[in-house]
Amino acid sequence: MSKDSLVKGTAILAIAALITRFIGVFQRVPLVHLLGNDGMSSYTIAFNLYSSLLIVATAGLPSALSKTVAEKLSQNQRQEAFRFFQAAVLFSLAIGVVMCILLFLLAPGYAAASGDPRAALATRAIAPAILLFPLIAVLRGFSQGNQFMLSNGVSQVVEQIFRLVASIGLAFLLIGYGTDWAAAGATFGGVVGGVAALLVMLYYTRKLLAETRLKADFPVGNAASSDRKGFLALYKTLFRVSIPIVIYSMAVTLIYNIDSSTIIPLLSEQIGLQTARELNGILGGQAQPLAGLPIILAIALSQSIVPIISGAHAKGDVAEVKQQSSRVFQLALLTGLPIVLLISIGARPISGFLFNYGGTAIGEQYAPSIIAFVTISSLFQIMMQTSGAILMGMGRMNVLIGSVAAGISVKLLGNYLLSPEWGIYGILASTTLCFVVMWLINLVILKKQAAFAIFRPKRWFKLVFVTAVIILLGVGLETAAHYQLHPFAQEKLNQGLNAVVVCGFVLVAYMLLLAATRMIGRQELAQLPGPFRKWFRQSKQTRRG
Repeated sequence: MSKDSLVKGTAILAIAALITRFIGVFQRVPLVHLLGNDGMSSYTIAFNLYSSLLIVATAGLPSALSKTVAEKLSQNQRQEAFRFFQAAVLFSLAIGVVMCILLFLLAPGYAAASGDPRAALATRAIAPAILLFPLIAVLRGFSQGNQFMLSNGVSQVVEQIFRLVASIGLAFLLIGYGTDWAAAGATFGGVVGGVAALLVMLYYTRKLLAETRLKADFPVGNAASSDRKGFLALYKTLFRVSIPIVIYSMAVTLIYNIDSSTIIPLLSEQIGLQTARELNGILGGQAQPLAGLPIILAIALSQSIVPIISGAHAKGDVAEVKQQSSRVFQLALLTGLPIVLLISIGARPISGFLFNYGGTAIGEQYAPSIIAFVTISSLFQIMMQTSGAILMGMGRMNVLIGSVAAGISVKLLGNYLLSPEWGIYGILASTTLCFVVMWLINLVILKKQAAFAIFRPKRWFKLVFVTAVIILLGVGLETAAHYQLHPFAQEKLNQGLNAVVVCGFVLVAYMLLLAATRMIGRQELAQLPGPFRKWFRQSKQTRRG
């Protein structure tokens, strides 16, 4: 790829992530209508347990392989890079079988401990997917290490399309047998998506290997050294990198898993079993998917920045590390913040229009506030994941382990200490505190390694000012629209109109205020993606005219 690989690689992954996230949210819309908040509780418990075990199954190999392959290729050790890839493939096949069996056996006991025994069937239905995704993850890591992001993006989109069709179709066909069977059909869609993604990755990997071998010029010394290395030595090298990565990568999934497995036990006596199940379904079926939208670019940036920072750090190019660190933080924050604002401010009409609040009075009462709370916390998740990716590229793995340990400790303590007094909002507050703690730990260490500034103080003030103005105006507009803007006979259409008005206002106001306050200077403008650069230049020219 060209030297501007961060922007190009990030653009590919961001577009793919944007498409897959929207498909994921769209998938939840009919599922919430089919299963209700109660049925989505079973789906959430099953999916979160699967996601946690999947991260363990991949053992951090995608990022570790990406980092290792990038380093080997930068040193022209192509043969060595390929042997690491072979070792990772063999491990992924073995661990997939083990984790599939483990998930199948754990399902009944875990579902019962989570307060929803019905989730066992949905958990077992998704177990075969864990056979496929470790291998898919390794293939994606190898492509990323070669800075070939297209295969990853295409496979993610194809996976989500097949998952969408299969999940909704199977849930619809099985709903007559009860919500537990419908939830199982929905989770089995992940297996169908996995098969499609694997076929795509095998196709692209075959092409990549053919191209690499044609261009490879293996030095005899490197080949001889590589031949003397057994796979055990390669695993030792990979796992030295991957174990801290898997611990760090599990953070968000583990947080979601903690919530889905503790909400019902912690809140059922306080608010009743049915209400607790519905709150669990709202969190997993509505709030978490929507809160995943603001972090799309941050995830893409994190995936793209690791090999770039790793290569610069390996060469001792401190200036490049500082520049890329500042750049990735700016991009993540400036593009994530408006999405956080429009979802959190427009949570009420969004939930009503997309999900009908889950079809219950409990959903209408709790869904908007839960969505807003979780979405706001995603802003700190963006900063946490971005800082963690930079440290990962610099090889500071011990810091990542420490920050995860501290954050998860805060999360567990917060759930048990805050839920008796504040209920579901205490549990959500503990998630926010968890992200803040992890981000601050990462940032302190990162500042010591590469003294960089995200923005100058003046620009921080402008950003806070812009945010405050949008919150005040946006909340006022949403309140007025909720009580006054009802031109249609059907309430769902009114909610859709309100969502468009509020979200459109927030997005346009954000961009106009950034341009008006000159929050985006030449340096920041040069670092934004092309469409943003063009829009801001046009805004400035219009204002001058």
